[in-house]
Amino acid sequence: MRTETSILGVDNIHFIWIGWIGISAVARYYNNLWYSISWSSDSNSPLIEQLKNEWMNIIIGDDEKNIPSNTNLVIYTEAIFRKDDFDNLVTTNTEYHKAEQDNIRILSYPESLAEIVNSKKCIAVAGSHGKSTTTSLLGIILQDSTIWWSTIVGTQVPQFGNSNFHYEDSPYFAIEACEYRRSFLQYRPYISIITNIDLDHLDYFKDLPDYISAFESLQNQTNWFMILNGNCPNSQKLIETGLTTARPVSDGKPKQIWVYDKYFLNEIWEKVFFKDFELQIPGEHIAFDAKLAYTCAKILGLTDDYIISKLESYKWVWRRNEIIKTTENWNILISDYGHHPTEIKLTLDAIKWKYSDKKLLVVFQPHQYSRTIELITWFKNCFTSADTLIIPNIYFSRDTGEDVAKMPAEKFVKILQENNPQTIYWNWLDNTLEFIKKYDEKNPNSSIIILLGAGNVDDLRDGI
Repeated sequence: MRTETSILGVDNIHFIWIGWIGISAVARYYNNLWYSISWSSDSNSPLIEQLKNEWMNIIIGDDEKNIPSNTNLVIYTEAIFRKDDFDNLVTTNTEYHKAEQDNIRILSYPESLAEIVNSKKCIAVAGSHGKSTTTSLLGIILQDSTIWWSTIVGTQVPQFGNSNFHYEDSPYFAIEACEYRRSFLQYRPYISIITNIDLDHLDYFKDLPDYISAFESLQNQTNWFMILNGNCPNSQKLIETGLTTARPVSDGKPKQIWVYDKYFLNEIWEKVFFKDFELQIPGEHIAFDAKLAYTCAKILGLTDDYIISKLESYKWVWRRNEIIKTTENWNILISDYGHHPTEIKLTLDAIKWKYSDKKLLVVFQPHQYSRTIELITWFKNCFTSADTLIIPNIYFSRDTGEDVAKMPAEKFVKILQENNPQTIYWNWLDNTLEFIKKYDEKNPNSSIIILLGAGNVDDLRDGI
């Protein structure tokens, strides 16, 4: 029985490519409210198998016949689109074109999420890095608190029952808000958290000022508080013009809260110091994400002792410094979603610090040919902690033929080898899996093996 209605007058919702992490959470939301739903996926995966166990009868493959005749809403993941050689977004998905032909209402994942959260007190977690970690940390804090809450996060969280979604019929809804193509401007947040601003997605944004302008726009449509990284130079560019030591608290603008390593500055610039806590996951960047979540929880009225107890209970989430298993030869297998040079360096340095007596075998799959081209200067210097670096291929997503021709994997490896002589090109995932197996046999109880990237490199986990 439905406890609330987000979309009125809907007989059936059809989801296209349900196996992508964001759209799967929206599907879980409507499934939880007992809407009539149909779904398709481009391929099978562990996530698809998990969704099937949640009573979702998912069809593998693209076919316009997958859309039931009573469908009057289609929700799709933007991954069905790619750029053609003229820089236009195009899709060959027959279900999408069938919905267009039949004049069925069509929403992208961000648009559909906006329909859910814009009637709530939405807490939007945005930023270049750390969105999933900060959102899940905030969710863990709120989980047993006096504040009812729901959340959608871009990863699976064991403490949410290994889901990327938690629901309560409540006024608060925390979400991970992506900046790509200014998607997060679909939302009207009550509170916005910006983890950091580090230039990315140059296949869409023109330059750094254009990128920062997206976050400025998010700030302009936030209603209550902006929680910002005081250590981030680009975030500091969001400060109000002429602000010195105080600001009016009722001028119609969101109140800015600046977070630093030891304290945050509240809306009247008083220092509020963090009490000490110790996370189970290494890395100063993870600790800072925790302080952003801590600050938000304090604003919502939760106590220090309660917040700290929840932060210290935080274990890990899917593909964020996730310890998968110990191999047959007693090496530790870790998976991480990091694909931007800043994320990669912070993640590898933290793992190297924690396991200082181990060698690091890093299998990195770049995500998009275009991003590899745009960030090549930064990629050169982010793998210094790796003892062996394997590049199996570059993951194709929204790339043009020109992008692919300009940066093949072999060329990327040669560029990396100038600063990272330990880099090896291993020609696709199957060959990389065989390399890892042989490495594991020859180097027992000596290494951390890291599957790194936002593509399908994580598929190797089951074969190791």
